[in-house]
Amino acid sequence: MAHILVTGGAGFIGSNFVHHLVGRTEHRVTVLDALTYAGNLASLAGLPAERVTFVKGDISDAALVDRLVSETDAVVHFAAESHNDNSLHDPRPFLQTNIVGTFTLLEAVRRHDRRFHHISTDEVYGDLELDDPRRFTESTPYNPSSPYSATKAGSDMLVRAWVRSFGIQATISNCSNNYGPYQHVEKFIPRQITNVLRGQRPKLYGRGENVRDWIHTEDHSSAVLTILENGVIGETYLIGADGERSNMDVVGLILRLLGEPADAYDHVVDRAGHDLRYAIDSSKLRTELGWAPAFGDFESGLAATIEWYRENESWWAPAKDAAERFYASKGQ
Repeated sequence: MAHILVTGGAGFIGSNFVHHLVGRTEHRVTVLDALTYAGNLASLAGLPAERVTFVKGDISDAALVDRLVSETDAVVHFAAESHNDNSLHDPRPFLQTNIVGTFTLLEAVRRHDRRFHHISTDEVYGDLELDDPRRFTESTPYNPSSPYSATKAGSDMLVRAWVRSFGIQATISNCSNNYGPYQHVEKFIPRQITNVLRGQRPKLYGRGENVRDWIHTEDHSSAVLTILENGVIGETYLIGADGERSNMDVVGLILRLLGEPADAYDHVVDRAGHDLRYAIDSSKLRTELGWAPAFGDFESGLAATIEWYRENESWWAPAKDAAERFYASKGQ
């Protein structure tokens, strides 16, 4: 049994990973989360108190981070400012959390010689043309296109530098777009689901042709645990589940699964610098570490996600009105 520090563990992907750890291992978990608007203690409800400890704090707080790292065996670093639209509105929090926060963690694991896994995104690679047959691989050059993706690219480079310069025991994973339970309603899929559940029409950026490579967060969690347990130190692994869909297709499928006409949505102004297409080649993870996704069928994963939001309105309702006011102010 190990003791794992999970940063950002009250956020969407982090909280799902904590649930995965508790359900699939005997590890103890300490969650460090600042509880910004995207963090929610309700996402950790029902977990056993004897195995999960919550600490409210900032990953840039060097003294707190040092103490928590010294008390654990490994760190899985999810904490990040992650919303592209927000990064365009105010980049500063992205620099503080994604760059300074990652640096603070790296220094702590260096002092205490702890295992470190860094969660990143496919957005560091920029985007692909809609008709380009290629997919991102671990050797794809970085080409970030927003303040968010630029700061995540910077944090990846910091991890690589600390591995090479100081010999820390670290791995990196870059994942495609996640969906599933506990995702904030500002994000694309839960926003559209909750709009329909409230009798409102979904909103589609621009022409809706932009493509994302979707993965259920449970599959992301299982991949991260596989890398934590078996990944080669210093290596990067791309996590994907062959879930490429255009935004228009996703909205149409949500509507159909909820019993609405597939074209009952509104087009809104596109966001600045909207990447065209992401696509992940996860061959390295699958062949070298033997990982495979459980949700190979995007439609079944989406149906399960819709059902979760239908049954958990008390979780998402408090944030819904504020998120829609923000988008309305931008004509979206």
